[in-house]
Amino acid sequence: MKFFCGFLVLLSFFSMACWSPKATGQSPDSSRTARGLDAILQDYAYRGIRPPKTGVVYEAEPPANLAGIKLAAMRLRSGSLRRKGVESYFEFEIPVGVVEKPYVERLVFVYQNLGNWSSSYYDLQGYSFITPVLGLLAYDAINLSAKNLSELSINATGQPISIRFSNVLAVQGGFTPQCVWFDLDGLPKFTNLVSSDNVCSTSSQGHFCIAVNSSAFPSPPVQPPSVSPPLPPSFSPSKKSNSRKWKIVGGVVGGFLGLVLLSLLLVWALRKRQSKKIAQMEQQSETGEALRMATVGTSRAPVAMGTRTPPVLENEYVP
Repeated sequence: MKFFCGFLVLLSFFSMACWSPKATGQSPDSSRTARGLDAILQDYAYRGIRPPKTGVVYEAEPPANLAGIKLAAMRLRSGSLRRKGVESYFEFEIPVGVVEKPYVERLVFVYQNLGNWSSSYYDLQGYSFITPVLGLLAYDAINLSAKNLSELSINATGQPISIRFSNVLAVQGGFTPQCVWFDLDGLPKFTNLVSSDNVCSTSSQGHFCIAVNSSAFPSPPVQPPSVSPPLPPSFSPSKKSNSRKWKIVGGVVGGFLGLVLLSLLLVWALRKRQSKKIAQMEQQSETGEALRMATVGTSRAPVAMGTRTPPVLENEYVP
């Protein structure tokens, strides 16, 4: 009986699991931060350095949920970086005299172009980006399989590092674009453009963009709501959704009824088997050893068979 009850419990759980509605998606991660993004992009940038060669730019693919971000890595010797610099690394021009702290034999410059993700990770109240946010971060290259590395502190001791932005939105007259540098803590610092060619400069690493006061972009005129044409009678989203709901309800009810019928069938089979055993036991109890019938006077009575060995007295001496 315990086995039967356990079987019913398992069957009920299986039926509920089969008929319960399933989730079709996952809630987005709302705890993402700019520092968390840097750690993820560092990991994926290091994966793209195959095989590792010095001075070669390796473009890497970000994770699928961050599609649209441009990512690359370049491995350099510290001494070569200090003596020669890097003439062109996408929008960045790294001059001679750049040193890192703490000192490492080799380092990796991770390049980021956040594209449409710029305002998702970096926000300036009252300002709008007219360029994507670009990132230049330095890491130790001793282990290209390492994750969650801390950034090295770089410093341009001679000429500053130049950022020549190429994808710049047009700005109406009367508004002055400004360079914005975000440090590793996400704090912004505003400076003027170096030239009219949309060039900014920095002496350290971080994230960079060009921004302008938000009033330079007037809100578009409000368009009257367009009246959509009526749907044909053969297509009705409400009827379709109601039909789907009824199908789900019908499936759940049908599964429950099937479970009840199966349970009743098992109970009936168990009782039938038990009653059959009881009948066999009663029949065996009523059936004993058959006795011969003998006529005694005018009636018949069962007579036991004689014993095979006649009784003998233990002591045959009779006084």
